[in-house]
Amino acid sequence: MNKKANTAPLSFGEKVGYGLGDMASNFYMGFFGLFLLYYYTDVFGISPAAAASMLLLTKIVDAISDPAMGLIADRTRSRWGKYRPYLLWVAVPYALLGYLLFLGPDLSDTGKLIFAYVTYTLVMLAYTAINVPYSALLAVISPVAEERTKATQFRFVFASLGTLCVGAFATPLVRWLGGDDELLGFRLTIVLFAILSVLLYWITFASTRERIQLRPNNSSVREDLSALLKNVSWKVLVVTGILVVVGLIARFASIVFYLKYYMEDDASRVFLIFDRTAFLTSCGLIGQLIGALMTPLLAARFEKHHLVIGMNLLHAALLAACYFIPPEQYALIVAVHSLGILTFGVIITLLFSMYTDCAEYGEWKTGKNTAGLTVSASMFSLKFGSAVGGALPGFMLAWFGFVANEVQTDVAITGIRLMFNVLPAVFFLAGGLMMFFYRIDRSTLSRLEKDLHERRAVDNEV
Repeated sequence: MNKKANTAPLSFGEKVGYGLGDMASNFYMGFFGLFLLYYYTDVFGISPAAAASMLLLTKIVDAISDPAMGLIADRTRSRWGKYRPYLLWVAVPYALLGYLLFLGPDLSDTGKLIFAYVTYTLVMLAYTAINVPYSALLAVISPVAEERTKATQFRFVFASLGTLCVGAFATPLVRWLGGDDELLGFRLTIVLFAILSVLLYWITFASTRERIQLRPNNSSVREDLSALLKNVSWKVLVVTGILVVVGLIARFASIVFYLKYYMEDDASRVFLIFDRTAFLTSCGLIGQLIGALMTPLLAARFEKHHLVIGMNLLHAALLAACYFIPPEQYALIVAVHSLGILTFGVIITLLFSMYTDCAEYGEWKTGKNTAGLTVSASMFSLKFGSAVGGALPGFMLAWFGFVANEVQTDVAITGIRLMFNVLPAVFFLAGGLMMFFYRIDRSTLSRLEKDLHERRAVDNEV
């Protein structure tokens, strides 16, 4: 017999505990998004085109692993629930593989590329194994959409804080721990973030609960996939999620190149321990944090998909404007960048709460709850978007004749400016336009919540 779903508000401690899980994720994903392309090209010694190709080709694995992990999680039965146990089981392997990614062995050019392919694929598989269940946990943490939105807010507040820690302290730590050896600095810095990630995942496991006790999933994989593909709004979210993450990561992956080569940054400190890269990144991520904090207030006044449309279009406009700011106007670049990332904080918080809305909509329409499979798309959009967003600047660097650690030609500088501003603007614009096709509004959510509550109450009496 299933227990009656608990509709009481989530405690502050549980919302914090849930949010810490994404802080753990972003100690790695933020690090990868900001520094992986730079590490591969300027530190490990892989060509930009080869690194970009690797980031893209490894996503073929994710096309299989993400939905597969969703199906596995939906069918998991343990004394800790369906989704929580993976936070306990996978945290240590995930941390170790992240360290391995930055080990940087002295190999031939071919050996380095093979090492990059293998280690990046393995760490992304571990990310799938822990983050698909983590995201699916949101769908069963509360049967109330408003509470799930609040939990999502905490998730992305802490996600922003995690990436902010990376952006603020990674380059100072690399220099402090590695001295003149940048490779050693990256290797030791990732050790610190690995240890913190394990501890935070375990806190999330200990502090959260699965309140919606679902019946065992006895349907076939074909039936689950068929039910999911009938959900038009879910497909819209998948495409939109990919587009906005591509835009964000393309921007982030370009920051180091933009400052080092276009603004001729000499790595000197501009505020306390922060150089220009750390300061620009940190201010942007503070903007993302503010955006996540604003989201519930905005969502209470406007339809979620209308907010996503507006924020995407505003972000695209800010990026286009930033293209025309001269390099000596560093403070203005920081301000415009921070406002843009603030809009992303709103966008990403809403998108992830909307994935769980889609999970409930799917259950309402088909009678099948496939939360793990539904939110696995969120992981795929993050990973595929991150890969494409990290790869496109690499291809642009190669196309415009970039040569690592050399004075760049005017053509290469133009390419760096385009990949920092115009390229991400195109993707945010496309993401905003895509959301016009989303169909789940506030009135639909209210109706389906009521129907599902009554349906689950009947199930509990059986």
